[in-house]
Order: sequence, then C-alpha cells, then structure tokens
Amino acid sequence: LKVTDISVLFQMFLVTALEQGVVMALDKSVATCLLVTVRKHAGNEELLSLLCTVLMMVSASEVTAENLRKVGIIPDLLSILRRFLHNDEICFSCCGVLWSLAVSEDNADQEVLESAVPVTSAVLQKYLQNGAIAESACSALWALSLQGCVTDNDYEPTTALLLDALRMNPERAVLVKNGCLALASLLRVSEIAALTFITDSKGNGIELIKDIYHLYFSDPGVVGAVCLLIKEMAQYDEVVLDLLSQKMDKLLTEIKIQFPFN
Repeated sequence: LKVTDISVLFQMFLVTALEQGVVMALDKSVATCLLVTVRKHAGNEELLSLLCTVLMMVSASEVTAENLRKVGIIPDLLSILRRFLHNDEICFSCCGVLWSLAVSEDNADQEVLESAVPVTSAVLQKYLQNGAIAESACSALWALSLQGCVTDNDYEPTTALLLDALRMNPERAVLVKNGCLALASLLRVSEIAALTFITDSKGNGIELIKDIYHLYFSDPGVVGAVCLLIKEMAQYDEVVLDLLSQKMDKLLTEIKIQFPFN
C-alpha cells in the first residue's frame, strides 16, 4: 500500500472507532502488522502521528496492550518520541500508549520500561505548560514508577519534575491525581525522593499538597491520592517533622470528617 492509502485506512479506522465508541481488542497478528508499519515508515512524521493516535486508542484494550507488548513495540515508541519530541500530537499519543502498556501488574519488560523514564521525563519537561500532554506524561510516569522502573539516579529529578507539573497545572484533576500517585510511588521506595519533596528549590512539596487539598477538598479521587502521598511521607523521620510543623495532622482530621466512610 502507498502511504496515502495507509493514511486513509487509519483515518477510517479512527472515525469508525469514535462513532461506535468501542474499545477494539486486536490479536497478536494485527499488533505485528502495526509494528511493521511503524518501522517501515519510521521517518514519516505525518503518518506516525496518525498511527500513534490509533495505537493510543486500541491500547485501551488490555488484550491489545498485552499483544503490543509481546511484539516489542515499546522501544519503537521510545525512538519515535526521541526523534519527534517537537511534535505535540505524537508525544501525547505515545505517552498514552506507554501508560497502557506499563500499567499491567505482570510486566516482563523491566529493562525496556526503565529506558522509558528519561524519555517520558523529557516530554513532560518540554510540555509542562501543555496541560493535555503533561497529564499524559504524568500518567505514564505513574505507571512506570508503579513498576519500579525509576532508578536511583532518576529519583531526584523525577520528583522535582512532577512537583513542577503539579504547580503549573493545578486545574487538571487527572494530572493532579496521577501526579500525586506517581510521587507516592517514588516516596514509597526512596528517601532521596522524600527529601527532594520537602527541599525542592521552588517550594516545599507539603505546602503544594495543602494547596491541592484545598482546591479539591470535595474530590475523593484527588483527596485519596493526597492521603496516600502523606502516608508515604510519614515513614521518614525528617519528613514527619515537616508534616507536623505544617499542621498536616489537622488537615488529616479535616479529611476524616469530610470522608467519614471512605
């Protein structure tokens, strides 16, 4: 098929999927075909932008996500991100695919996923002021942190970057929730991340969390993420002192009153 023919086919696929509002499960043979197409047209930015959108949509299916992992598409996604970091549509879609592929609890691609952390961080750094892309990148970093893919050298910069994302996009509830969950995952395993959280040059993370709570005090999803983050902070003595000095015990009491059955 010519590139124009492939483009038309993908556009028809997207229109059909959007009209039907269904998540399509693709078998391994179709996943392989998609991977072959990605590799054959690795330099065609316009076609890749369309193809990455298709991948993001179909990867919402757990079956499809598993098959895409099995055929080994993650390194190709990372190569696309590195090459086309300037393309906001590609960055948005690829981070969405990475989230779907990394979020599985049974993931054997540890080494590959570890290499995704700096690439995803580069996307977030570049698009901190683009709420949609920042949200997609934060979600991907949350999934990667859940898998234990953030290495020792990445704890400090990743923590600082997530704090920046929260500061610059407080109006995006999904980003705030997933950013807090990503931070909680980092603090769960790293004291370096915890110390970075309270000593960040742009402001103490505890103050930021208080602001987030007051903005979303009636949103159980965001508040639950905040509580989990506070729980992870509380395992470090030095951080506990900061929590007490910031009167976080009073905030937790307020949350218990607000959500007595949650």
